[in-house]
Amino acid sequence: MKQLVNTNKRTDVEKRIPVLRLEVDYELATLYEALMSKDDQAIRECKRKLEKLRSELMKLEA
Repeated sequence: MKQLVNTNKRTDVEKRIPVLRLEVDYELATLYEALMSKDDQAIRECKRKLEKLRSELMKLEA
């Protein structure tokens, strides 16, 4: 039973990592647009989201 649960977790992680990478790419594009328009609030928000995504990605890849 434990082995089955571990297999399911591994599969979930393997599916989540590519999604996270796409989310990071999207946020980087959004950050670029915010930097070009000098929108300080959007820049801060993008950086906050990117930090959160980076943390999750680091945990999953460990």
